[in-house]
This record gives sequence, C-alpha cells and structure tokens, in this order.
Amino acid sequence: MKNKYIESFEKAQLEGKTVPEFRAGDTLRVAVTITEGNKTRVQNYEGVCIAIRGEGTGRTFNVRKIGANSVGVERTFPLYSESIDSITVLRRGRVRRAKLFYLRERKGKSARIKELRRK
Repeated sequence: MKNKYIESFEKAQLEGKTVPEFRAGDTLRVAVTITEGNKTRVQNYEGVCIAIRGEGTGRTFNVRKIGANSVGVERTFPLYSESIDSITVLRRGRVRRAKLFYLRERKGKSARIKELRRK
C-alpha cells in the first residue's frame, strides 16, 4: 500500500512517456543517451530482454547481448529513465518463462530463442 502523495508523484512522472509493449525473450534495441564531458550522443544497445521487474517508476528490465569474443554483457535499464531515448522491439521471442537467466550458461545455438509467429 503506497502513500497517496507518492502515487500522485509517480503518476506525474509517468505522464507523457510512451513505452512499447515487450516481454522477456524479445530482442530489443535500446537507444541510450550518453554524456561525455559537454558532448552528448545516442548509442544503441541491442540484445535479448531476459527479465522485467518492479512496478511504477521503479520498473527495470535486463538486456543481454553477446559482445566481442562471445562474452555475454548484461545491462539493467530503468524503464522510465531520462537517459533512454527510445526502445524498439526487433523480434518477438517465444519463451515459456518470465525470467531467462538460464541463457547465462548457454552459448551458440543453444542460446537462441525461437521467434513468436503470429496468426
């Protein structure tokens, strides 16, 4: 049970934010604004969403990508962060669980996720 003042503050924070509908198993491209000194640029981070947790303004999601030398890199993003420029869903994944932490032990073909086919 939340305080009504906190609820109204969170509601004000969420207004005007558009977030696409995605789930664990989907391949995402997250455009992140990076500030280096007095310059800012947008860098894309592309990978599989392995978990979504939280609610309201505290909602976060984990994205895992395979970097150089097939090293897995995970990053946690706050969903309503100011540093996130956009989120694009590239592929819908067909998975049977909400948290895909088992992908951490998998490599190569066994780490692939089937694409969800719509009728």
